[in-house]
Amino acid sequence: MIDRTGLAEFLRRRRASLQPEDVGLTRGPRRRTGGLRREEVAALCHMSTDYYARLERERGPHPSESMIASIAQGLHLSLDERDHLFRLAGHRPPVRGPVGEHISPGMLRVFDRLGDTPAEIVTELGETLRQTPLGVALTGDMTVHTGPSRSIGYRWFTDPVTRALYAPEEHPFLSRMFASGLREIATLRGSGSRAAHLADLLLAGNEEFRAVWDEHEVGIRPREVKHFVHPELGALELHCQTLLDPHQSHSLLVYTARPGSESHEKLELLSVVGAQPLG
Repeated sequence: MIDRTGLAEFLRRRRASLQPEDVGLTRGPRRRTGGLRREEVAALCHMSTDYYARLERERGPHPSESMIASIAQGLHLSLDERDHLFRLAGHRPPVRGPVGEHISPGMLRVFDRLGDTPAEIVTELGETLRQTPLGVALTGDMTVHTGPSRSIGYRWFTDPVTRALYAPEEHPFLSRMFASGLREIATLRGSGSRAAHLADLLLAGNEEFRAVWDEHEVGIRPREVKHFVHPELGALELHCQTLLDPHQSHSLLVYTARPGSESHEKLELLSVVGAQPLG
């Protein structure tokens, strides 16, 4: 059962404790509000201001689990705070661990400060949860995929558009890397895991995947330097730095170019070119 009073008080307190800088927003010169405004929180949670305001006023409909998950992420809640919010709303908290998609506040704080850099947050299966605007400009919006196609390892063997993002000479290595990574995760998580399901789908329908899978390779790690092919800017050689959240098995990937290089100049053009309708 929903605890409307407790939910409203918790939301108000959490909103008051956050500053614009905490969530990647700019503080205006005439700002007088101590915490975030309701409309700012609503935008972060991808809902209308009216809907959010009614929750803080102990009114409105019973929020769904997906709505509560959006609020928990928008307010940069910790896992304990997220679980508390779910219980106040009358829902069972989501599972924790490798299948969870709630991004930790610390990782979000780093991500929110990368507005001028291509970056993304991904799960252990390569499912993109967040991208910076320049990340979208580099590869297209990777958060729109659904089902098995959310995983870049699955898309690698099933979607030519995904392959077109990378230099052709990298393709053999990437095929081995994605198969190796999926094998390791499927073994770690067990036969009933999402990783095992993805492997079964690919084994049933993709000849190339079957060939590299049969090699039983493990331990093939991503290279630090990645060679992208942008539809407007052409080849880019980017260095990828990774920040890992071991509790949720999420990784923050940040792409940079060597200063003074041609790829560095192309990165500066990305904000002008914008996101491309890849494919």
